[in-house]
Parts: sequence; C-alpha cells; structure tokens
Amino acid sequence: MQFENSLLFAKQLDASDPLKKFRDEFIIPAVDGKEQIYFLGNSLGLQPKTAEPAIKEILQQWAGYGVEGFFKGTDPWLKYHDQLVKPLSAIVGALPQEVVVMNQLSVNLHLMLVSFYQPSGKRNKIICEAKAFPSDQNVLETQVKTHGLDPDKVIIEVSPRQGEHTIRKEDILQAIELNKDETALVLFSGINYYTGQLFDMAGITKEAQKAGARVGFDLAHAAGNVSLCLHDWNVDFACWCTYKYLNSGPGAVGGVFIHERHHADTTIPRFAGWWGYDAATRFKMEKGFKPDAGAQGWQLSTPSFLLYATHKAALGIAERAGWDRIQQKSRLLNDYLWFRLQEVNDRMKERSIEFITPQNADERGCQVSMLMLRRGRELFNALADAGIMVDWREPDVIRLAPVPLYNGFEEVWRFSDTLGRIIERVKNEK
Repeated sequence: MQFENSLLFAKQLDASDPLKKFRDEFIIPAVDGKEQIYFLGNSLGLQPKTAEPAIKEILQQWAGYGVEGFFKGTDPWLKYHDQLVKPLSAIVGALPQEVVVMNQLSVNLHLMLVSFYQPSGKRNKIICEAKAFPSDQNVLETQVKTHGLDPDKVIIEVSPRQGEHTIRKEDILQAIELNKDETALVLFSGINYYTGQLFDMAGITKEAQKAGARVGFDLAHAAGNVSLCLHDWNVDFACWCTYKYLNSGPGAVGGVFIHERHHADTTIPRFAGWWGYDAATRFKMEKGFKPDAGAQGWQLSTPSFLLYATHKAALGIAERAGWDRIQQKSRLLNDYLWFRLQEVNDRMKERSIEFITPQNADERGCQVSMLMLRRGRELFNALADAGIMVDWREPDVIRLAPVPLYNGFEEVWRFSDTLGRIIERVKNEK
C-alpha cells in the first residue's frame, strides 16, 4: 500500500479496518476520562471485557456446586482445557493434541529441558542467543548445573557482530555447524525481547536437527504476534506466556507445544503429576505413572480455572476476529508505523533515532525498539505526560508495540506526530 502522511489518511485506514469493532471488547486505560494510547502489548496485553464475567462464572460454579464444579454446570472444569487448545493451536500452528495449557513460562521451560536436554558424553552443549531474556539464561544455567556441567563451557551464545544490534542468521547456522557433534539442544527466542528481532525458526530447526540436536523456542514475544507453524517446522518443543499478545492477564497461565512424534516415545524422561495421568483411568488412583495422550501428558498439577477463564475469554476474541485477519492487520499497522517513524527521523537535521529492530517485515513482528541517540529518558517521560504508554529499557531504548485487536492507525499517527514534536522541543531546549 502507498501510505500518505496525513491524519485524514490514518482515519481512512481505521474506517476501512474490518477488525475495528474489536477495540470495543477491551478496557483501554484512561486518565481523567481520556483514553491513553497503549502501545505495551509486548509487556502486558489489555483486559478483555469478557474476562471479569468469565472469572465470575468460575466463582459461581464453585459457590453453587463445590467440588462438583468439575463435573456440573455449563462449563464443567474437567473439560475446560478442551476449549482452549483449538483456538490456541491455530495461533501457534499446531495440532490440538500438540498443545497443552499449564503453569507459567519458566516452569514450562524447566519441564521441557527435563525431557529434551539430555546431555550424553561430548554431546552436551546448548546453543542460544546472547542477551536472551534473563529468565531463559537462568533456566539454562541451572539445568546445566543439575547435570554436573559447567555453564561457561557448555552454553554457547551467538552474539551480534561488532557494531550491530541483531544476530545474523548465517552466524546462528555457523555456530550449529561448528558444534554439530557436541550440541544436544538449540534453544532460541522466537523474537528477541529487547531488539524485536524475529528469528528464522524453520531454518534454525532444520539445521539443528540435521546436526542431531533437539530444538526448542521461547515464544513469549512471538505467540499471538507473528505467524507460527510449529508442527510443519518440525520443532521439538516450544513454550510461551499468554499475558502479552494473548491478553490473558498478569501472571496468566502458560502454554507448551510438543511435537506429536514425541508423544508415544517412552524413552523421553519427564516429570510426572496426577493431572498428566491418563484421563480415562486417573480417578482409579493407581500407582505407576501412565501419561495422558498428547502434550497433556506433561501436565503436573490441577490447574487454576480462574486463569483458564481469562485465557478462554481472550482466545474467544481472537477466534472471532480470525487469526488470518489479525495477521493481515498487524502487518499493515506495523508497516504504517515504520513509515511514520522513518518520516520523523528523516526530517530531523540531526538523526535522533537508531532503529535496532530489523525493518524487513520478515524479521520482525509488532514491536519496534528505538535507540534514542540523545536525552532518551526525557523523551520517554514526555510521551507518558502526553498520554502515550510505551516501554523504557536501559540504557536508552524505547520499545512499543501497536497490536491489531485494540490499536488503530490514528493512534500510530498521533504517537509519531507527538514524538516528532517532542524531539524538536527537547532539541531546542538548553
């Protein structure tokens, strides 16, 4: 599309947006009755208006039925999980039986490494991205130590080249090739939390498995953001949170993908729990673990149905909007954001922004990370004072992520217009 640099054009894009009605299904933060421009879906998605009644329904079942709520009511708790995996599997590109909703992200990563990181002899190394989110680094470090290995010798981090912000694909593949006889696991983010770089998950998976390694992904910033095809890519496992682009609330329940080819493999170790026991015979309370079919066999404890409820409410909106339509708007909205930001940067006599997110649409999702070249914290504070909610990361990075279900094109125009005026004002101040 040929974009135009005017507020009228932005309003025309909003008027023709087939998903514009879904904004009304979310609660937009407001100050003194004025809605804020909320570009923080990369940190915490907004609350669906259906979340509160969904929680109340669980509470009413608990009040009315007690423990019989597992079996009675319009949505018996025992079958609640079945309603989550169908819409979720469409979002991550999986078969429904390959998806399980459980725990939170770091817990799930630990559980997956129990199953898929099994160092043996010299094949004990893990290849990952440098400067991954700290929780991932903590998981890898402590998992390696449980095997009696030294993280400094076992964990191989692939870094950006000198003077660059993102990691080149060829450097990832080279690291795999150079360590092909010693690598047990390749674990990358789908999207790097800091730069917003989208990695080539299909290419990484193919090369890692060719080298004899297992492959997993942390999809915290990718699930609900970009198109995923976990089954077709042949990924071994993936984990994600649901409180960012999936709008399921702070501390929301997490999700896991385990490829179906692993489901019946009895040689794969796993931690076991009662809720992962074969559903047909679970209540016989027999000794000896017999896993449930599919990814559900990796569950441990009885889930929180209050967290299930908010997740179901959010997934219901995404399902009605249609994942393909969400992706189409996301690409258009993000392209328009880049058009506007580039215009802001280009008109300055001195460049004020260095974009550390790749501008190639195939290497990014919703998020844009901007390295502010001067007085960045002042700019961030001024944006907040103007009613624009974005994210600050030390030392000088502003992150923002307009998302398609509740953000619009006029918001993008107003944000970039405000940003440009603030940069000019700050630059002229002594």
